[in-house]
Amino acid sequence: MNKTIAGFSKLSKSQKIDWIVKTYFSNAEGTKSILKQYWNTNEKLQQLHDEFIENTITNYYLPFGVAPNFLINGKHYTVPMAIEESSVVAAASKAAKFWLDRGGFKTEVISTNKIGQVHFMFSGDYKTLNTFFERVKPKLITDCNGITKNMERRGGGILNVELVNKTEAIPNYYQLHATFETLDAMGANFINSCLEQFAKTLKEQAALYDGFSETEKNIDIVMSILSNYVPDCLVRVSVSCPVNELSETEAISGRDFAEKFVQAVNIAEVEPYRAVTHNKGIMNGVDAVVLATGNDFRAIEAGVHAFAARDGQYRSLSHAKVEGDTFTFWMDIPLALGTVGGLTGLHPLVKLALELLGHPSAKELMQITAAAGLAQNFAALKSLTTTGIQQGHMKMHLLNILNQFEATAEEKSKLIKNFKDNTVTHSAVVEALNKLRSKA
Repeated sequence: MNKTIAGFSKLSKSQKIDWIVKTYFSNAEGTKSILKQYWNTNEKLQQLHDEFIENTITNYYLPFGVAPNFLINGKHYTVPMAIEESSVVAAASKAAKFWLDRGGFKTEVISTNKIGQVHFMFSGDYKTLNTFFERVKPKLITDCNGITKNMERRGGGILNVELVNKTEAIPNYYQLHATFETLDAMGANFINSCLEQFAKTLKEQAALYDGFSETEKNIDIVMSILSNYVPDCLVRVSVSCPVNELSETEAISGRDFAEKFVQAVNIAEVEPYRAVTHNKGIMNGVDAVVLATGNDFRAIEAGVHAFAARDGQYRSLSHAKVEGDTFTFWMDIPLALGTVGGLTGLHPLVKLALELLGHPSAKELMQITAAAGLAQNFAALKSLTTTGIQQGHMKMHLLNILNQFEATAEEKSKLIKNFKDNTVTHSAVVEALNKLRSKA
């Protein structure tokens, strides 16, 4: 069967579905039923979802949960989280509750600058190009006045534009490296619009510049695009308490726990194989908040991992130390977030999430998100260095296994009791479920 199609985007939603199920699925009606059961019965809301992206055929749901008891800079939050992975919300909530009575999370925004670049090729002399750039730089900025007017009124805009010589990496390659402040907006469209105007002005002015030869006048613009690497859009988050307050049971003293915890973090700072998983745990918390608040988690992920490797080796984002009788756990993380624009004013659950957080500014959302990441990391390391990660994680995963085998409410109730004091593994759950059903 031919599995290619011309003009797919021009088909109606029902026509797209008809072609998909006819071409790829053996049970057409069953597939249609699955797709349609995730449609929203509110036609206006469904249309809104359909228009977020192209070629929509249904909605893809993620659980939307909350983690209460976050105390951040003396203010209480219940944090929204959208994620499919078991134990993430529970772990963040548990860590938040742990630190609630120990001073909570301390956060500060170190900087909020964002970056964009115009990449271009120039075959002439660098000094000549630099002289031209210094002359044209004011016009690069003034030509963007129409774009930046509203942003400047709110206190943001273009902070600086620099010429960067990259010819050692690629012959004839240069950049306009621009810095922006976008305040509460994510700012992608704003930055990209400015960059494209920079490119247009640069090319036009080069063609008119008397200091260039005819060859030099022909600047070749390769592309103009923002960067998701934002090492100067940085937030710091930390927790701290006396070591004797770290012990919750008699099984391990607070000092022994603190020292083991610090060693675990030190390992992630020097061992990339561990650091990747360590940072993934941080991003479990970060991504869940980023998704719930309508921000771009792919951009955040890319920027964070580049930051973790900024010295040439991939390392832990978080750090820990014991000084005297004080334990401190902290992290610096780049988070370019927004609370206006994008989905923040469109998606009903995003609007709800932001209201739940008290309509935060972008800076406040950066701090909340960083706290969720550090909470998640603390919870994971606490489990790893004490009971082991699987005890808590697999108990949360128990319901997923039972749902996979279509366990009834009664079966779930009995097996949850059964595994309260027993180790949860996939095979053990299946065996227990089969025994239960054989007795029935």
